[in-house]
Amino acid sequence: QVQPVESGGGLVQAGGSLRLSCAASGSIFRLKTMGWYRQAPGKQRELVAAIAEGGSTNYPDSVKGRFTISRDNAKNTVYLQMDSLKPEDTAAYYCNTFPALARWGQGTLVTVSS
Repeated sequence: QVQPVESGGGLVQAGGSLRLSCAASGSIFRLKTMGWYRQAPGKQRELVAAIAEGGSTNYPDSVKGRFTISRDNAKNTVYLQMDSLKPEDTAAYYCNTFPALARWGQGTLVTVSS
């Protein structure tokens, strides 16, 4: 099974923004709820945003109002716009279905400096 491919991470100062992209095969993406997850060193992987095939979204309180998930169904691509970044957002970010059913990709690293 082909895994998603994440990109767009990097080093940013607190208060800055980044936009992550995730390209997935149709078999992973089509008609499925997609999610962005993150895993900080020493912590469990957690869901930070989810978007249904029809576009409805869900966020935990920790990122609500700062992160925005979107998807392009024609391109099998999911995006995560991250604004007002905080040092505690530092983590490796991954996309997958929600619940996570596909093989995990390499992820993209986001580092937020204070």
